[in-house]
Amino acid sequence: MTAASGPTVYRPPALAVQGIMFSCLPVSTDASPLLVGRPFSLNDLEDVARRGRPVAFCDEARARVLAARAAIDAIASGGEEAPRVYGVNTGFGYLAETRISAEHVRQLQLNLVRSHACGVGPSLGAAEVRAIILLRAQVLALGHSGVRPAVIEQLLGLLNHGVLPRIPAQGSVGASGDLAPLAHLALVLVGEGEALRADGSTMPGAEALAAAGLAPLRLEAKEGLALINGTQLMAAQGALAVLQGQRLCVAADIVGAMSLEANKGTARPFDERVVAVRPHPGALACAANLRALLRESPIMESHAQCGRVQDAYSFRCMPQVHGASRDALAWAAQVLQREINSVTDNPLVFLDEQGTAELISGGNFHGQPLALALDLAAMALAELANISERRVEQLVNPALSSGLPPFLAPHSGLQSGLMIAQVAAASLVSENKVLCHPASVDSIPSSAGKEDHVSMGSISARKLLMVLTNVTRGLGIEALTAGAGVDLRAPLSPSLGVRAALALLREHIAPLTEDRPLYLDIERASQLVASGALQQRCEAAVGALA
Repeated sequence: MTAASGPTVYRPPALAVQGIMFSCLPVSTDASPLLVGRPFSLNDLEDVARRGRPVAFCDEARARVLAARAAIDAIASGGEEAPRVYGVNTGFGYLAETRISAEHVRQLQLNLVRSHACGVGPSLGAAEVRAIILLRAQVLALGHSGVRPAVIEQLLGLLNHGVLPRIPAQGSVGASGDLAPLAHLALVLVGEGEALRADGSTMPGAEALAAAGLAPLRLEAKEGLALINGTQLMAAQGALAVLQGQRLCVAADIVGAMSLEANKGTARPFDERVVAVRPHPGALACAANLRALLRESPIMESHAQCGRVQDAYSFRCMPQVHGASRDALAWAAQVLQREINSVTDNPLVFLDEQGTAELISGGNFHGQPLALALDLAAMALAELANISERRVEQLVNPALSSGLPPFLAPHSGLQSGLMIAQVAAASLVSENKVLCHPASVDSIPSSAGKEDHVSMGSISARKLLMVLTNVTRGLGIEALTAGAGVDLRAPLSPSLGVRAALALLREHIAPLTEDRPLYLDIERASQLVASGALQQRCEAAVGALA
């Protein structure tokens, strides 16, 4: 590693969770920098986190930051005559009433960062770390934290030079913000802690800064507190997970359409008139997708006059179930959109029109708004796998399927086919039921009772990522199973959209003609779901999906 080339850091092209690489489209090499200090979107956040979009500090935000910093400097230099302001000239938490002398203000901030770096567990992935850095810079750039511009510039320097602090995944209770994880980020800013190498190993934070041509930051009054007080861990993880979860809603429509064709189901329940009289937005979108995907189906035409009246709920109610998940995730995305452009520091600096400053201690660091939203998002995603596994059972169970061989084995009895693929899907669904217990209903007091109610939102975010991975694999198993079912309907062809999905599947996974280990097939199918390739192939055939 050399200063000329910059540090070699772990920056995969997409967010990886337990081996699944989620969808990633490269940003153009001439992409304009994202400006912190101005509102930006969840997609902007994803561009920086997953695709390496550059970042910059906007001029009007810099002016606000300087004005707020002047108020902190006045208090820090005021000696015993200055009012006591939490985190500027006092201790923290239970020690908030303890006054700190002017000569110890800098040491106070460094001590805070060092003492709070108590994270445990595995390291966060590259995209999550980059999202956290960006969100921390955004909070400070909004001009109510009282830090110097140099603090924000150092954060942006990490992003633009590819320096990724090693941040442990566990250790936050979600109020006073994500203290422990953010302290690990702050350590690297001051030339301590650890950074990630390309191979996932660690290097000293000072070495990573030097290789990028960045000098360690010397913290001034309030800056250590401003770096660790906030919801950026849970917001970063939640934002990336909810965006990917919304894509999985489309993937669920696609694999559900494949299963419907494999089981000789009908598209009548997705009639526009049916969903219009109960017009939940998610149901409308799902039904529109299913109508598009199931157009021009020789399989469906072949059984148009059969005697079956209704399909099972897992087929017939896709708009209502998938749609409810869509609506819940849309609400969670709205919460996250507000959060990424909010100030979650404490205390906050407010300037009136004359430039007079007032510092107010509040509770914007509390993660409850996110904790509730992320718990709901996990439940919404889990339902996609729940109903998906039931469709798999409909296909592999000869008592339920429409004439398919048991477990879709070409020679059932001699062969087990997809028998245990359904078992694997059931295991994922069952695990999700445990993970969906809401973390937000719990609270353990901390800091000697001063912080007597906490959100546990960081645990909500962590569980959401685990559910996201399980759902991705569950949908992969359904795609694999549905593909085998459609193959068995030959020489009849499926609908236009299902034909496109099956063609992509067969480019990566051979038809099931005899028993073989299926774990690699499941991973390949899951990757097609996660990467967005399945959606892209279908959209090329039937047009944009909602």
